[in-house]
Amino acid sequence: MPRSYNTHVENTHADSPASGPVLELVCPAGSLPALKAAVDHGADCVYLGLRDATNARNFAGLNFDEAAIANGIRYAHERGCKIFMALNTYPQAQNPAPWRSAVDKAVAMGVDAVILADPGLMQYAVRHHPQLRLHLSVQGSATNYEAINFYREQFGIVRAVLPRVLSLEQVRQVIGKTTVEIEVFGFGSLCVMVEGRCALSSYVTGESPNTFGVCSPPKAVRWHETPAGRESRLNGVLIDRYAPGESAGYPTLCKGRFDVGEDENYYAIEEPTSLNTLELLPQLSRMGVRAIKIEGRQRSPAYVAQVTQVWREAIDQCLANPHRYAPRTTWMASLDQVAEGQQHTLGAYHRPWK
Repeated sequence: MPRSYNTHVENTHADSPASGPVLELVCPAGSLPALKAAVDHGADCVYLGLRDATNARNFAGLNFDEAAIANGIRYAHERGCKIFMALNTYPQAQNPAPWRSAVDKAVAMGVDAVILADPGLMQYAVRHHPQLRLHLSVQGSATNYEAINFYREQFGIVRAVLPRVLSLEQVRQVIGKTTVEIEVFGFGSLCVMVEGRCALSSYVTGESPNTFGVCSPPKAVRWHETPAGRESRLNGVLIDRYAPGESAGYPTLCKGRFDVGEDENYYAIEEPTSLNTLELLPQLSRMGVRAIKIEGRQRSPAYVAQVTQVWREAIDQCLANPHRYAPRTTWMASLDQVAEGQQHTLGAYHRPWK
């Protein structure tokens, strides 16, 4: 059986961290095969979402119905792995029922925690399911300890996922001033925004990922073959143009190429690349990070298996012998194969300013 969690009520009053180094590996699943791949390759926890706007990866053909979740929870728990449900979009005032129903379903099916962003939904969970473990989603945009402690005091959250805009020193400062467990992103698509605050997709399409669950909704995406090359557009806005044979990514405004000078067309906001923090594992562990999150619920089971296996080996080696830990060349090569643009970065973790 999986290692049990304390309830969020108990954790709210816990002022000391767990004994010994703990660094959970939290892996994505957009389908039942992906969930099983994560479990089989060493994930400690797997996070997933329902097939609706209650989660921030609401793509057609992705996510779980209730039967698949029940199957996945059973499969994971039999192998000592925990399941988290992401309910990390924001309910609308005219119809909060789907989000509240999703919380009820999560409890009924036996998930180990729910990942929430909306304070109103947290309040509903606390009132109706006081023993349910609550994690603050990265979509909650908590970038400082005051915000995290507010959610702890008001709703009893026991873990917070930090946005990918903080330096290592800032992460350390947050951990030093809260008893809430801190989870950080370790690998996957890099977001240069403070998650939960990006309005780019909403500006162009009228649908925010915070409410509809999709950045660049598929219905607004169009591809056109032109004499100048293949074009990708979002609600009519030209995002990128690709030369013959050039790899074409899914069109999002933040990763489009634009005219930034008289003779320069480049990635003006963010270059397609993946965050990869393998080399930072000893530092993250020493400062007290509780969990490493892998991004990619929209990716294939093969991606999940490959990335989970590498990170399982790396975390185990780091915890066993942190002073002699170093990322293996084979690990980095394996991750680069599935990275955006086949390149990686340390992102904000390594920026020279604070």
